[in-house]
Amino acid sequence: MLMESRPVIPENAAEGAPRKPVALVIGSGFGGLAAAIRLANRGYQVTVLEKLDAPGGRAYVHRRDGFVFDAGPTIVTAPFLFEELWTLCGKKMSDDIDLRLMDPFYRVRFDDGTWFDYRGDEEQMIAEVARFSPGDVAGYRRFLADAEHCYRLGFLGLSDKAFDSIADLLAALPAMVRMRAWKTLYSLAAKHLKDPKLRVVMSLHPLLIGGNPFSVTQVYSLITALEKRHGVHWAMGGTGALVKGLVGLLKGQGGTLICNAEVAEITVDKGRATGVRLASGQHLQADIVVSNADTAWTYRHLIKPEHRRHWTDRRVEGGRYSMSLFVWYFGTRRQFPDVPHHMMVLGPRYKGLLTDIFKRHHLAEDFSLYLHRPTATDASMAPPGCDTFYALSPVPHLDSGTDWKAFAETYRQAVAKHLDATVLPGFEKDVVTSFVTTPLDFRDRLLSFKGAAFGLEPVLTQSAWFRPHNRSEDIRGLYMVGASTHPGAGMPGVLASAKALESVLPEPAAILEGRA
Repeated sequence: MLMESRPVIPENAAEGAPRKPVALVIGSGFGGLAAAIRLANRGYQVTVLEKLDAPGGRAYVHRRDGFVFDAGPTIVTAPFLFEELWTLCGKKMSDDIDLRLMDPFYRVRFDDGTWFDYRGDEEQMIAEVARFSPGDVAGYRRFLADAEHCYRLGFLGLSDKAFDSIADLLAALPAMVRMRAWKTLYSLAAKHLKDPKLRVVMSLHPLLIGGNPFSVTQVYSLITALEKRHGVHWAMGGTGALVKGLVGLLKGQGGTLICNAEVAEITVDKGRATGVRLASGQHLQADIVVSNADTAWTYRHLIKPEHRRHWTDRRVEGGRYSMSLFVWYFGTRRQFPDVPHHMMVLGPRYKGLLTDIFKRHHLAEDFSLYLHRPTATDASMAPPGCDTFYALSPVPHLDSGTDWKAFAETYRQAVAKHLDATVLPGFEKDVVTSFVTTPLDFRDRLLSFKGAAFGLEPVLTQSAWFRPHNRSEDIRGLYMVGASTHPGAGMPGVLASAKALESVLPEPAAILEGRA
């Protein structure tokens, strides 16, 4: 028998105050927290339910032996989306968050030892392009122009608007045509640039949000323009500082966060979400439910099949999912000042490796890495004189059949050997703390379908209207935010999903009066 409860009432709610409609938010990632803040600002009584013992979701913070490890997101590319949330709450973000502009944004190191320092300054970038291929400077300028075109039409025009109906899709079609959305990002880079290395540099960005540059639409060139306009930043104290700041905003708006509260089921009555049942058995009632959990997991595991006509088991399981990640977190007793804050350590293959990961679901022997060294900027991330690192390797999701429990240490050793031979010679003797995350963790800890790190792969046929909608197609009163709904993954994407949510939310008065 389920334990019933009244809606969770924040401690600071005044007794006898007018009732607010209750919103339960599943998950406290950036998308969930942003949605919760916007809901509270709109007049909802908000409670965020988090499965883990601390907020953040994929932006969880690990603390080991004096080292601070951000679990995943580390690159802040659209600070204005965070600033909007502080402004909504009548506060200044700069009072709580110290953002530092990166220079370079990141270093792209090729397997032959050469590297490209990717920066925000256009003249410095042109000089770097010319260093590799003087004949590609004009092509790089044309690439930037196309990226800016996609930024205006795609990011500014479409990212914060929910694709809720066929009419929304039809309204967006002219912009999609103008952006030539059927073309891939790599084809755009290849159109303008002849040098193979420059083509790699200008097409890497979708990998940061779960996309294959050879498959995703060239609309994703907008990331280049986004970074050029707004920079790549680091939040001092780590992305955990951003999570802490957002939780503070939520509580200041009267919202509540409950950790160690895994949702086992979204309850539905007569086609409408009525609340959630926790793994503990407790039932929490709500007027609306917002899931920041993986959408495929939400539909497949949190909602009974009889309530799903659109997102059936067959449809969910037949989706095309993004890659997963293997991440090795480690701290060293000495520092490596030659390693920048963000570094891509590329392997010998590009297209072939991505084909193995995304299409063949085959774990290859070679790999490419994103090496994160936050202590290059922020000494607070490690004990004095030490360095904090993580080495992230894109890998296939669990359809690869890899036995990660047995193979994780072997893979970690391969990553260590490669780092020792390339950018961190002799580092292993100085490693003092170490642990890994595998696709199993994405499935079992973060509840991501197939252990995919970014939900459905962001190809054109699984984007915008074709991606799970911000307002559920199946259940009234159920909404989606985060990486696996529109517009997609990455900090800008998940924060924009919370803005898109607002465009389809009923007004609190409409709920209280029974009109929604």
